[in-house]
Amino acid sequence: MRTETDSLGERQIPDEAYWGIHTARAVDNFPISKRQISVYPELVVALASVKQAAARANLELGVLAPDKAALIDAACAEVIGGRLHDQFIVGVIQGGAGTSTNMNANEVIANRALELGGHAKGEYAFLSPLDDVNRSQSTNDVYPTAIKIAMMYSLSSMLGEMRMLRDAFAAKGVEFAHILKIGRTQLQDAVPLTLGQEFHGWATTMSEDIDRITDTLPLLSEINLGATAIGTGINADPRYAAAVRRHLSEITELELTTAGDLIEATSDTGVFMTFSSALKRAAVKLSKICNDLRLLSSGPQAGFGEISLPPKQAGSSIMPGKVNPVIPEAVNQVAFSVVGADTTVTMAVEAGQLQLNAFEPVIAHSLLQSITWMRQAFLTLRVNCVEGIVANEQRLAGMVGSSVSVVTALTPFIGYQASAALAKTALLTGRSIADLVVESGLMTREQVTLELSPERLSGAPAGD
Repeated sequence: MRTETDSLGERQIPDEAYWGIHTARAVDNFPISKRQISVYPELVVALASVKQAAARANLELGVLAPDKAALIDAACAEVIGGRLHDQFIVGVIQGGAGTSTNMNANEVIANRALELGGHAKGEYAFLSPLDDVNRSQSTNDVYPTAIKIAMMYSLSSMLGEMRMLRDAFAAKGVEFAHILKIGRTQLQDAVPLTLGQEFHGWATTMSEDIDRITDTLPLLSEINLGATAIGTGINADPRYAAAVRRHLSEITELELTTAGDLIEATSDTGVFMTFSSALKRAAVKLSKICNDLRLLSSGPQAGFGEISLPPKQAGSSIMPGKVNPVIPEAVNQVAFSVVGADTTVTMAVEAGQLQLNAFEPVIAHSLLQSITWMRQAFLTLRVNCVEGIVANEQRLAGMVGSSVSVVTALTPFIGYQASAALAKTALLTGRSIADLVVESGLMTREQVTLELSPERLSGAPAGD
């Protein structure tokens, strides 16, 4: 064990630990979530990127000795490369506006830098977590900047999965373009469309949500690094904000900008609410698609039975042969969680007071969890469900052939009242609309056949 000291006293820290006394106190104080910040590797990488950029900026401005800057830089590079993530042990839910997370990063980087310089962990007289790793910084500009970078990193992979799911729906749209089916409004039979049109519609709605989420990226790229405690830049060189932003952009390969009003940017967390809203919209609409998939695949005998989802596991411990739509069900639950997280983010944004929002830890956790879960939901829905969907063409054709809703296509020729009367007769007798219209003398067989063709009924061009 080694002894470390802070303003509250001494603590014994395991010799092998790269974290120190401030991290140890946070672990004791916040045994809440049972989830360490390392559960979000993008956040750990983002924190190390901020510390590396700060070291380079401080070196450039002459406020950090070259040997210390080099050691900090090297330690940060290792964390960015994936090392020591298991040392980021504070809980995702914590008081202090993220101070515990920032302290954890400072200590891990400082102790690894000490090792690289030939010193023992905890020998802070040679290189300090606070005076050196945290130089020119405050939690209040480090933490929100790191959150935004972590979100942009996470979003890159999430949007990639989202686009692939969109493309899978579009591919099914092409595959099913020739299959006519009955549409439904308010769960009642409506006019026909093709199964391909239905799947293509889902691809289109996902494209819209990709655009809405992407629209938030410029907002996330605005950072307050250099604001220090409340936005005045106290304890930082006046040139620091521009320098650290430049270095951070180079390290992350992100186009970052410094907020024009650092006091506003330090206290205002509205960008997280804007992003959360866009993510919630995508989640809710995806959940609606999953509801449709479950309805359309219901059965197999007493339900809609229009499509078959890939069977993935036994559906019952008591009913042999039962298979449930488990993949859409799981995605539904992800959407419910995202909706709840959006409410959490909204309340946390509102709860900010004066020059700082103390509730950024729950904002970060809520958003990073939602992004992570959504990414995995897009993946499993595509691979384990959509790509393997099969159309039950015989059942679909039978429903179209016996549907009275096709009479809607004939109302321009025979009128609404006659169409309603014939629909009622068809329902009572079980006879086809086409036969009844021809027998009534209202249209010829050739006219009826033309107007009830798949192309006319669905509005899809012939051959599509």
